[in-house]
Amino acid sequence: MLAVQLTEWGAPPEFRDIPDPEPTDEQLVLRVDAAGLCRSDLHVMDSSAARFAYPLPLTLGHEVAGTVVAAGPMADSSWIGQSVVVHGLWGCGTCRQCLRGKQNYCLTLTPSSDGRLVPIGNGLGHGGGLAELMVVPSADVLVPTGSLDPITAAPLADAALTAYHAIRTNADVIDSRSVVVVVGVGGLGHLAVQILRSFGAGRILAIETRVETHSLAVYSGAHECHESFADAKRSITDLGGVDLVLDFVGAPGTVDAGAEVLTPGGRLVVVGSAGGRLTVGKDLGMAAGWHVSAPFWGNRDDLRAVVALAQDGALHAEVTTFPFTDTLDAYQQLRAGSITGRAVIDMNVSRRREETRP
Repeated sequence: MLAVQLTEWGAPPEFRDIPDPEPTDEQLVLRVDAAGLCRSDLHVMDSSAARFAYPLPLTLGHEVAGTVVAAGPMADSSWIGQSVVVHGLWGCGTCRQCLRGKQNYCLTLTPSSDGRLVPIGNGLGHGGGLAELMVVPSADVLVPTGSLDPITAAPLADAALTAYHAIRTNADVIDSRSVVVVVGVGGLGHLAVQILRSFGAGRILAIETRVETHSLAVYSGAHECHESFADAKRSITDLGGVDLVLDFVGAPGTVDAGAEVLTPGGRLVVVGSAGGRLTVGKDLGMAAGWHVSAPFWGNRDDLRAVVALAQDGALHAEVTTFPFTDTLDAYQQLRAGSITGRAVIDMNVSRRREETRP
C-alpha cells in the first residue's frame, strides 16, 4: 500500500510503498477514508531523535476517520464494516489515569528518562493514517461515527477533541454571563467557538490577526472579532474583564495579553505552543484567584461527546480538502499558513479516480 512517511528527521515526508498491515491479537485494520493534517506534524518533521523516541520510517497522520475492514483473531469481528474515528492516544488502560478515564494523561505516555517523547498513538510514534490502511491496537481506541461524512469526522479526532477538552474542563465558569476570549480562529479555534455556544457561553470574543478569517469566527458563533488584544481592549473593559481565555496560539504576545485581561477568578488556558512563556505569582499583580493551565488533547469520552455534537449538527469543521496524491503539497500550504480551517486528505477521491500513485 501507499503511505506518507517521515524517513529522516528534519526532512520532508515522502510517499513510499509499504506492506499491507496484517492484524494480530485484538488488532483491527481500517481502510482510511479521511485524515486531517496538523501543525504538530510539522513539529515532528522539524525535530530530531534528541526530541522524539519515534522509530523511523514513520507513517504520519493522527486525525483519522475510516472503516474497519479486518480483525485479528482475538478482536471483535462485529466492528468490521463500521465507520469510526480513531482516538489518537493509545494509553495502557491500567494505570490510575487510564482507570480514571484520563487516557490523555496515561502514565506510560510520559517522556522517557532522557527527556525524549515516547510513541503515544497513530502518527505519533506508531503507524498513522496517511496510508491506504491503518492498524489499531484494539477497538478501545475507536468511536463509531455512524453516517457522518469522514471528511467531517476526521478533524474531530484532534482539532475538535482538543478544543472540547479545554472547554469542558472549565465548564464551571461558562454560563450565560460569561465573557470568553478565543485566541486564534484556525483549525481548533473555530471549533472552540462552536463548542462554547453549545455550552451556553454568554459573550464570545475572537482574536485573530488574519482579517480574512474574521468572517469564519463570526459564522462559527463569535459575537465579535478583533485583530489583537489591543484592538479588543475597549470591549473587554466594557464587559468587566474576561472569565476564560482559550489561547490556541500560545505566542509570547498572546499569553501575556491573555493573563492581563482576566477578571478575578478568571482562567487562562494555553493550548497553542508558539513559544509563549508566562511568569506567575501571587505578588505580581494578577487578578485574584487566577488559574493558568495547559491541557493536552482529550480523553475518549470527550471524543464521544464531539462526535455526538457533530451528529446533532452543533459542530462542523471548516475544511480544505486535498486528494491523497496532493498530501505533500497540502503540508507545504499548512506550513505557509494559507489553509482556512482544517486541512483534510480525502482518501476516497484518489480511490474514485484510481489515482493511487502520486
